[in-house]
Amino acid sequence: MPVLAIKMKARASKKKRVLVVSGIIVAFLLVQWLFIGWKYSFGPFKALGRFRLSKMAGNAEQYDFSYLQPRSDSPLKGKNVLFLGSSATNGAAALHQSIPEYISARFGCSSIKEAVDGTTLTDNGKSSYIQRMKNKVSKDAQIALLICQLSTNDASKELPLGEVSEGTALEGFDTGTVTGAMEYIICYAKQIWGCPVVFYTNARFESENYAAMVERLYELKEKWNIGILDLWSSDEFNDITEKQRELYMKDSIHPYKAGYRDWWGPELEKQLFGFFGMEG
Repeated sequence: MPVLAIKMKARASKKKRVLVVSGIIVAFLLVQWLFIGWKYSFGPFKALGRFRLSKMAGNAEQYDFSYLQPRSDSPLKGKNVLFLGSSATNGAAALHQSIPEYISARFGCSSIKEAVDGTTLTDNGKSSYIQRMKNKVSKDAQIALLICQLSTNDASKELPLGEVSEGTALEGFDTGTVTGAMEYIICYAKQIWGCPVVFYTNARFESENYAAMVERLYELKEKWNIGILDLWSSDEFNDITEKQRELYMKDSIHPYKAGYRDWWGPELEKQLFGFFGMEG
């Protein structure tokens, strides 16, 4: 066989191998993105995840927040409430119906929802609670109340808890720690919007780090006179059946719509009324 023919055959064989390998890589990436979309509702196929979540019993039509009725005795009627949080505030497992939508429906208020999955109180990047609060919410906004989620991500990522500061100056907080970040958020809200601040906790799950964060929150309450909507501490609140847990929760962190509407929401509502000195 002539040398030229041999070379041409070798090139064709190499090109074929490259195409086969490229096809395998593309197929692998496609399967990976399909899985991520289905499992985590993220990426180019996130619609698959939304479809899967919509079929969960806890996200059934009957639990939609559109059926909630506003209370006539709301202390927040017609006011703006800023919600700062991560996936539990975003409603990651509930088709984005979560705490802001529940509070808005029941209290007749307008919600400014600043929630991004996977983000932290600790100021470690442009998507942290602090950076989004400063850069995405106008200083001129008329905020009547800031409701901030005690993020589970700081606990799961084992970010430093830090210490309660001695002062109250905005520049004096170590925002690289959970405590410093919480103090910064409280101080900023009071200085910029002159509004009260309440934090809400997750319902109980297995985490010593989060338990320490809840304990620290009560220390900050003494210093800053903040409100705490506590879903963590009550044994009675957390004592639900396995059947209820299956209906309410996607996992130990994230509620379905039923979990927000029928478990977390009513308790947060009652405690929020208590914060305003009213019967819930």
